[in-house]
Amino acid sequence: MRSVVPSRNPLTPHSISRRRLLAAGGVLALGPLVAACGGGDDEPSSAGNSGSGGAWTFKDDRGKTVELDKAPERLVAFVSTAAALYDYDIECEGIFGPSKPVGSKPNPQAGEMDVSKLTSLGTAFGEFNIEKYATLKPDLLISNMFPAPDLWYVPEESKDKIEALAPTVGINVARTSLLDPLRRTAELAEALGADLKAKKATDAKARFDKAVETLKAAAEANGGLKVMAMTGDDQQMYVAVPDSYCDLNYFKSLGVEFVEGKKSDEWGFWEFLSWENADKYHADLIMVDNRSHALPAKELNRKPTWRELAAIKAGQTTPWSMEERFSYAGWAPVVERLAAAVRKSKKLSA
Repeated sequence: MRSVVPSRNPLTPHSISRRRLLAAGGVLALGPLVAACGGGDDEPSSAGNSGSGGAWTFKDDRGKTVELDKAPERLVAFVSTAAALYDYDIECEGIFGPSKPVGSKPNPQAGEMDVSKLTSLGTAFGEFNIEKYATLKPDLLISNMFPAPDLWYVPEESKDKIEALAPTVGINVARTSLLDPLRRTAELAEALGADLKAKKATDAKARFDKAVETLKAAAEANGGLKVMAMTGDDQQMYVAVPDSYCDLNYFKSLGVEFVEGKKSDEWGFWEFLSWENADKYHADLIMVDNRSHALPAKELNRKPTWRELAAIKAGQTTPWSMEERFSYAGWAPVVERLAAAVRKSKKLSA
């Protein structure tokens, strides 16, 4: 990737450690723990009321239960998680993670939010401004997990200080079906006061369900089409291990045939290939990482081996929204886009 990103980020390969990125800082005078977070053995579920004045509880995908005297109001979340909650009309005070524009367009991870109105605690992996976080007086911090139990973009070295300021909730989005984080995010939104029966929410769910059927039909009609999901940096190309990603995992269940990258490290998200070996796998359609720190099309096209891939020559690529917000409103257009790409792509010679 163009920017240096730590190797502890399992979704961004080939980089340096988190510890080397974090400068030594003074000890913060943190306030007492806002609420206790205890473990549990039951299946994750939400509970409590949604801001009606009583006690509030929510069990996250780590099996930890947050218990508060009332529903949390001052929320801070990873940018994609905040964007998903925003789709349910739940707004956050602060965000962390990639939110800067990509080129001249809003960052796709921010969804429909106006990030200029939110307090950003840091945009790069390993960055989290604890002092600024404390000034927000948060009631709850929410993030995804790639994979559990680590909260995405919450630095390991600072997590104790961060968790001392407010309880945390984690939603697992790795090595599972896309349907799971979609359901869990909706449950969290409802616990925070969202009306899942509102027209906006039901319309989004209906659009998603229709898109799923469209993708299933496209995959069946174009059976045998090989799809590869990838990202890249200056040194290497990375082929996704489909079952490690909830979206690819789910798309497989709908009939999409993926190139199966082999696990190259302990995280198991990628197969690392030198650019000289970029043609190891044949693909008829390539899904290209659309995150802000991924190598953009202009730079990918400078790689001779990339330009020679059959799918590139045929112009058969589509964006891969690998960190899309986990709401039905967020994923419906993503599934529609993939369905259209699968439908119109042709099977190519290896």
